[in-house]
Amino acid sequence: MTTLSSLQTRSSLRQGLAVLRRGVHDEPRWFAVAVVGSTIYGVMTSLTAWAIGHVTDKAITPAIAAGHVTAGQLWYIGGTVALVVIAMIVGVIGRRIAGGVAMYNLGARYRRQVTRQYLRLPLRWHHRHPSGQLLSNANADVEATWNVFAPLPMAIGVLVMLVFGVIQMVVVDPVLALIGLTVFPLLFLANLAFQRAMSPRVTWAQQLRAEVSEVAHESFEAALIVKSLGREDFETERFLHVTNQLRDANIEVGRTRGRFDPAIEAIPTIGTLAVLVVGTMRVRSGQLSAAEVVQIAYLFSIMAFPVRALGWVLAELPRAVVGWDRVSAVLGAEGAMAYGERALPTGGASHLAAHDVGYAHEAVTESGIIEHNPAIRGVTLEVPAGSTVALVGPTGSGKSTLTELMMRLVDPDSGVVRVDRIDLREVRRRGLSQVAALVAQQTFMFDDTVRGNVTLGEAHPDERVWAALEVAQAADFVAHLPRGLDTRVGERGASLSGGQRQRVALARAVIRDPQLLILDDATSAVDLSVEQAILAGLRQASSGTTVLVVAYRMATILLADEVAYIEEGRLVDHGDHASLMARCAGYERLVTAYAREAAERGAIAAEEQRGAGEEVRL
Repeated sequence: MTTLSSLQTRSSLRQGLAVLRRGVHDEPRWFAVAVVGSTIYGVMTSLTAWAIGHVTDKAITPAIAAGHVTAGQLWYIGGTVALVVIAMIVGVIGRRIAGGVAMYNLGARYRRQVTRQYLRLPLRWHHRHPSGQLLSNANADVEATWNVFAPLPMAIGVLVMLVFGVIQMVVVDPVLALIGLTVFPLLFLANLAFQRAMSPRVTWAQQLRAEVSEVAHESFEAALIVKSLGREDFETERFLHVTNQLRDANIEVGRTRGRFDPAIEAIPTIGTLAVLVVGTMRVRSGQLSAAEVVQIAYLFSIMAFPVRALGWVLAELPRAVVGWDRVSAVLGAEGAMAYGERALPTGGASHLAAHDVGYAHEAVTESGIIEHNPAIRGVTLEVPAGSTVALVGPTGSGKSTLTELMMRLVDPDSGVVRVDRIDLREVRRRGLSQVAALVAQQTFMFDDTVRGNVTLGEAHPDERVWAALEVAQAADFVAHLPRGLDTRVGERGASLSGGQRQRVALARAVIRDPQLLILDDATSAVDLSVEQAILAGLRQASSGTTVLVVAYRMATILLADEVAYIEEGRLVDHGDHASLMARCAGYERLVTAYAREAAERGAIAAEEQRGAGEEVRL
């Protein structure tokens, strides 16, 4: 067991040193400045002992013997000590500023790398990783990885200081230096034992930090469900459980630190006492002067605390290793989409086609096994340029997954998706987004103005923004907002209704004049009359646009040139509405169910209107 623990400690130390090498490689200049500053600090700290011994011998001892002190002696004492202290301050400032810049630069660099990797990785990878974990990777884990660079320059300066101090002690008196050479190895051994004890505890605490972030984020995201279903107590208890675990882990870290701190503090103190005892005896025998004993004793006292920086680095290394493992897992994740160099044609509606496309969703079990759930099975579908095709099917039939494949949010497991007869995997990065737009059922609004949510930072004049809002039947309600286009919509568009958010999202797509527009039930939150007005506006505005629309309502289906009926991930049939009604039983049952539901809603609305009219007459 001891051998295993020793091997794990050495492995953790090697991994930690590898993390340090990477950080030094990424920030060589600032780290070099920090090391120079720390070296100056270490040398000057050691010279402080020499300065005190020197002024004791040259000024303080003669003044005591004479019974009075002269102005020259005071200037000599103050000037000597001041020169050393000023140089030490310069070293401290250089060490702290440069070390801090290196640490924060590394944090910023790797946060950018992690977030860029998130954007490169496909939705399939994101589906396997909770959002809270991803936030932890980009924040807490990056911070844990590079926080070790705060004490690292000081620890290097301490090593310089120790070497310089030991040399001074050997020059002054080899016997007292031998005591020092005994004390410092004991300090190193104590720090190594401290690191070994802290490593598993710090590792566990860092993992729990990520777990707390995951649970918290999930609870925030599910706030509507939690509140509507009265699950506040359950979520509170779930969060309380992981936070209590983190609290206990942090307490254990503190207890471990508390157990080792007295020993690490005591070793230099015992060394100083030993120096004073032995030094006093040697002064009495005439082998040393009082100034030399003071110099060595002071060296021990000033080096006692900085040596703790070595323990600080050793204690931070396990946390850095855990953080780096989690960060590097993201940076090294496979599945990022490959892109080619081809550009899609511009200036006209796009032709969209899927040939024998298959796709399976992935889910990670508690044991870490990836399970595959087929969603699309051998679908071949063509959407001619300039046409409107309605994608119809029961819930869970794979419609949304097919739209994701068509927009290349994910790549098919088999088959190929082409736009203008070009395999999307051959198209350059962001090439498709320049000619195509997707409006999903679940719309996302940024905490920005209406204008910002429509333009997404692109330079569009207000006239174009209003025109896009007009097509999306959003111009009227936006005009009545307190500040019109400059009205902030709040986090996730909290100040807008679901239908209003959908219409702003439609305007976001329309303003880009896409050659290919994919609507995934993008008007589900608006009433029938508004939907008809939106679809009519899109039909008029998108004469040069190919439209693939996931449809549930008859009004949407009837506007399509062709209907594709999908069931259990397979394309069952396609053609015009009348043909499918005649020959496809599944389509007929589904569409008539939609029609019956719409008729029932219309009848209820008409009855309510009649009731309201009778109340007015009464």
